[in-house]
Amino acid sequence: MKTPTCVIADDEPLLRAQLKSRLARLWPELAIAHEMENGRDVQAVIDEHSPTLFFLDIHMPGVNGLEAARAIGKQAHIVFVTAFDQYAVEAFEQGAIDYVLKPFNEERLATTVERLRERLGGEPPVLEQLISDLASRLGGKAQDHLRWIKASVGQNVRLIPVEEVLFFQSDEKYTRVVTIDSETLIRKPIKELLDELDPDKFWQIHRATIVNVDHIATVKRGLKDQAELALRDHREALVVSRAFTHLFKQM
Repeated sequence: MKTPTCVIADDEPLLRAQLKSRLARLWPELAIAHEMENGRDVQAVIDEHSPTLFFLDIHMPGVNGLEAARAIGKQAHIVFVTAFDQYAVEAFEQGAIDYVLKPFNEERLATTVERLRERLGGEPPVLEQLISDLASRLGGKAQDHLRWIKASVGQNVRLIPVEEVLFFQSDEKYTRVVTIDSETLIRKPIKELLDELDPDKFWQIHRATIVNVDHIATVKRGLKDQAELALRDHREALVVSRAFTHLFKQM
């Protein structure tokens, strides 16, 4: 059997690096033939590198992992990479394919590697039904909105569930992401976050601030038609500018 080769497709460079590092320890004979930021030009990659398998992030800008998997078909084995376990795991378990969850767990990845070693000698399975099932599960309302915040911490990436975020606030070139027990900075601007967050749970209260309404404790009327929010389990008060005070008139 020839040396197995793989392609890693993920739009986050640090997550690609983490996966490469773990695969190097768990499967040293596996060669990383190519890296991609999305599934665009996947056929050209196959033609050039003839990879044995692909690690495909399901949610990538441009051409996502499901679209790339359709293009790959039976030309290579596929492992899906996802953070959306509650929507995807059941579908994965029903198919002849494997998956790994973000953030990467080395023990779970080791199981995937063992399964792949056994399967690489055979022909890749037909995935069309599984892909359609995943597209249905991940394309519904629950997946319309951002669920994780990717924050760089040194050489690592921390995945913060959005429900744990108390508020987002612009800080010069960065955006503060504040939870009950931590604070970090990301480069994603407030305007872009507004387009991706669930508007029923995250309200803009100032040109520079978005708050998670589930964490609001009290609303205090302020001067000049402004208001002030107190949050549960957090001392910092948030100012509601006049343009957004109408959100709290019924509270």
